[in-house]
Amino acid sequence: MNIFPQLHPVMNAVIIGASGAIGQAFTQRLLANPQINRLFCFSRSSCGQLIQQQSSGSKQTFDEIDLESEASINRMGLQLKGVPLDLVIIASGLLHDGDLQPEKSLRNLKAIQMQRLLQVNTIAPALIAQQLLPNMRKGQASIFAVLSARVGSISDNHAGGWYSYRVSKTALNMLLKTLSIETQRRLPKAIVTGLHPGTVDSALSHPFQRNVPWGNLFTPEQSADYLLGIIGALTPEQSGRVFAWDGTEVPP
Repeated sequence: MNIFPQLHPVMNAVIIGASGAIGQAFTQRLLANPQINRLFCFSRSSCGQLIQQQSSGSKQTFDEIDLESEASINRMGLQLKGVPLDLVIIASGLLHDGDLQPEKSLRNLKAIQMQRLLQVNTIAPALIAQQLLPNMRKGQASIFAVLSARVGSISDNHAGGWYSYRVSKTALNMLLKTLSIETQRRLPKAIVTGLHPGTVDSALSHPFQRNVPWGNLFTPEQSADYLLGIIGALTPEQSGRVFAWDGTEVPP
């Protein structure tokens, strides 16, 4: 069954963060979709080569990208210059890394850590959009989707903490809304959206899983399936909004 009825019947897709847990799940699902003609996978990790080795056929290409390097993102844009795109999924994100941990209170805040989260979670998607939105197929529906998070919702913030991560995701959501307005003027059928994957059993969530209620911890494959279902049902009127894995809208 065609899970992307609104998109071109012969699609070109891009996945950023293809070697991450959700990124790999997206990649495998799209590789199995006969609607996909070309699948361009980018990741900072050489683990992406594992995906390439497991895939069959020649419709997938893999290359590295460093989301903390504007030059690297620009190189990706040059690689895809002139390629009409139907679907872009940014499945990357940063919450913790070694000494970089979510802040429990204001006294834990460090400028260098906040800057790094903003770079990966907000600035990099903006630069990727700058490179790839001009490639979205004209006259046809297309989708530019970025993994966001419910903690980026201002109105839904009742717990505090996690300053840098919250700020980076809130800024991302505003970025997506702003992109949707400009994109609609040139590509009225294009859809720009944020996706909240839920809590996924991955390296990103592993230190925080003990507080997840039973049944609310998803495998990467479950989350990818939920999100692909949402992507397949989106309309241009929903562009600029953020949706959770269950289809509900994440409030601003």
